[in-house]
Amino acid sequence: MNEYTELWNGDFSKLDVVADSVTVYHDAAPGGVVGGRDALDAFIRQFHDAFPDFQLAVDEWMYADGVAMKEWTMTGTHEGQFAGLQPTGREIESSGMAKVLIEGGEVQVDRLYYNPQLMAEQLAPEK
Repeated sequence: MNEYTELWNGDFSKLDVVADSVTVYHDAAPGGVVGGRDALDAFIRQFHDAFPDFQLAVDEWMYADGVAMKEWTMTGTHEGQFAGLQPTGREIESSGMAKVLIEGGEVQVDRLYYNPQLMAEQLAPEK
Protein backbone atom coordinates (compact mmCIF):
# COMPACT_ATOMS: atom_id res chain seq x y z
CA MET A 1 0.00 0.00 0.00
CA ASN A 2 3.03 2.25 -0.10
CA GLU A 3 2.18 3.09 -3.71
CA TYR A 4 -1.18 4.49 -2.59
CA THR A 5 0.60 6.73 -0.08
CA GLU A 6 3.03 7.81 -2.82
CA LEU A 7 0.03 8.77 -4.98
CA TRP A 8 -1.32 11.00 -2.21
CA ASN A 9 2.16 12.49 -1.87
CA GLY A 10 2.08 13.61 -5.50
CA ASP A 11 3.53 10.69 -7.48
CA PHE A 12 0.76 10.55 -10.07
CA SER A 13 2.50 7.69 -11.88
CA LYS A 14 1.00 5.53 -9.10
CA LEU A 15 -2.59 6.32 -10.15
CA ASP A 16 -3.04 2.77 -11.46
CA VAL A 17 -3.01 1.50 -7.88
CA VAL A 18 -6.65 2.62 -7.63
CA ALA A 19 -9.59 1.04 -9.44
CA ASP A 20 -11.33 2.99 -12.21
CA SER A 21 -14.42 3.01 -9.98
CA VAL A 22 -12.61 3.89 -6.72
CA THR A 23 -14.69 5.67 -4.08
CA VAL A 24 -12.99 7.87 -1.49
CA TYR A 25 -14.95 9.26 1.45
CA HIS A 26 -13.20 12.48 2.48
CA ASP A 27 -14.80 15.42 4.27
CA ALA A 28 -12.86 17.94 2.16
CA ALA A 29 -14.42 16.60 -1.06
CA PRO A 30 -17.60 18.18 -2.44
CA GLY A 31 -20.42 16.20 -0.87
CA GLY A 32 -17.84 14.22 1.09
CA VAL A 33 -17.23 11.70 -1.72
CA VAL A 34 -14.80 11.35 -4.61
CA GLY A 35 -15.95 8.84 -7.23
CA GLY A 36 -13.68 7.41 -9.89
CA ARG A 37 -9.99 7.38 -10.73
CA ASP A 38 -10.06 10.64 -12.72
CA ALA A 39 -11.93 12.47 -9.97
CA LEU A 40 -9.45 11.20 -7.38
CA ASP A 41 -6.56 12.35 -9.55
CA ALA A 42 -8.11 15.84 -9.75
CA PHE A 43 -8.88 15.89 -6.01
CA ILE A 44 -5.32 15.00 -5.00
CA ARG A 45 -3.96 17.58 -7.44
CA GLN A 46 -6.20 20.22 -5.80
CA PHE A 47 -4.63 19.36 -2.43
CA HIS A 48 -1.16 19.79 -3.91
CA ASP A 49 -2.16 23.08 -5.57
CA ALA A 50 -3.43 24.40 -2.23
CA PHE A 51 -0.67 22.81 -0.13
CA PRO A 52 2.41 22.44 -2.38
CA ASP A 53 4.39 20.78 0.43
CA PHE A 54 1.52 18.41 1.32
CA GLN A 55 2.78 15.19 2.86
CA LEU A 56 0.90 12.14 4.04
CA ALA A 57 2.84 10.01 6.48
CA VAL A 58 1.44 6.60 7.36
CA ASP A 59 2.32 5.75 10.93
CA GLU A 60 1.11 2.16 10.71
CA TRP A 61 -0.57 -0.19 8.22
CA MET A 62 -2.51 -3.29 9.21
CA TYR A 63 -3.69 -5.57 6.42
CA ALA A 64 -5.86 -8.71 6.35
CA ASP A 65 -8.22 -10.26 3.81
CA GLY A 66 -8.48 -7.30 1.46
CA VAL A 67 -8.91 -4.70 4.19
CA ALA A 68 -6.15 -2.31 5.18
CA MET A 69 -6.32 0.00 8.16
CA LYS A 70 -3.90 2.86 8.51
CA GLU A 71 -3.06 5.58 10.98
CA TRP A 72 -1.84 8.69 9.21
CA THR A 73 -0.69 12.27 9.68
CA MET A 74 -0.90 14.93 6.98
CA THR A 75 0.95 18.22 6.93
CA GLY A 76 1.20 21.15 4.56
CA THR A 77 1.39 24.90 4.14
CA HIS A 78 -1.69 26.66 2.74
CA GLU A 79 -0.33 28.51 -0.30
CA GLY A 80 -3.22 28.13 -2.77
CA GLN A 81 -7.00 28.38 -2.75
CA PHE A 82 -8.66 25.54 -0.83
CA ALA A 83 -12.40 24.96 -0.40
CA GLY A 84 -13.05 28.59 -1.35
CA LEU A 85 -10.50 29.90 1.17
CA GLN A 86 -7.75 32.15 -0.13
CA PRO A 87 -4.17 31.21 0.84
CA THR A 88 -3.30 31.92 4.44
CA GLY A 89 0.33 30.77 4.53
CA ARG A 90 -0.56 28.77 7.63
CA GLU A 91 0.72 25.28 8.31
CA ILE A 92 -1.71 22.47 8.97
CA GLU A 93 -1.29 19.14 10.67
CA SER A 94 -4.04 16.59 11.07
CA SER A 95 -4.09 12.93 12.04
CA GLY A 96 -6.62 10.24 11.45
CA MET A 97 -7.34 6.72 10.38
CA ALA A 98 -8.57 5.11 7.18
CA LYS A 99 -10.15 1.85 6.15
CA VAL A 100 -9.06 0.86 2.65
CA LEU A 101 -10.73 -1.97 0.72
CA ILE A 102 -8.47 -3.66 -1.82
CA GLU A 103 -9.45 -6.10 -4.54
CA GLY A 104 -7.29 -7.38 -7.40
CA GLY A 105 -4.38 -5.31 -6.11
CA GLU A 106 -6.34 -2.06 -6.55
CA VAL A 107 -7.85 0.32 -4.00
CA GLN A 108 -11.62 0.07 -4.35
CA VAL A 109 -12.79 2.15 -1.37
CA ASP A 110 -11.00 4.48 1.04
CA ARG A 111 -12.86 5.84 4.08
CA LEU A 112 -11.00 8.54 5.98
CA TYR A 113 -11.78 9.27 9.61
CA TYR A 114 -10.43 12.50 11.08
CA ASN A 115 -11.57 15.76 12.67
CA PRO A 116 -12.14 18.24 9.80
CA GLN A 117 -12.85 20.97 12.35
CA LEU A 118 -9.19 20.86 13.41
CA MET A 119 -8.08 21.72 9.88
CA ALA A 120 -10.70 24.50 9.65
CA GLU A 121 -9.44 25.98 12.92
CA GLN A 122 -5.84 25.90 11.70
CA LEU A 123 -6.83 27.79 8.53
CA ALA A 124 -9.23 30.25 10.21
CA PRO A 125 -8.38 33.97 10.00
CA GLU A 126 -6.68 35.49 13.02
CA LYS A 127 -9.06 37.19 15.44
